[in-house]
Amino acid sequence: MDFAVIKTGGKQYKVKTGDILKVEKLPENKEKSFTFKDILASKTVTASLVLAGRFPKVRILKFHPKKRYKRVNGHRQSFSQIKIEKII
Repeated sequence: MDFAVIKTGGKQYKVKTGDILKVEKLPENKEKSFTFKDILASKTVTASLVLAGRFPKVRILKFHPKKRYKRVNGHRQSFSQIKIEKII
């Protein structure tokens, strides 16, 4: 089985042809395809965009007891779901 290690969004992923994975949000382009370089060998990985979405909300709560301090904040991280088409 042929595999590659790609780096995107500050993280490394071990991928093979046909894999579907969620990565940090990628910039959108018209053809909705991306190319990545393999870290280990001189391979080129081609991927296509399946879905662009957002993860569920994460609530952040800061609380100091007996001080009348409570602060609630939220965050939703954007992601791109890609499918690995081929490794050359």
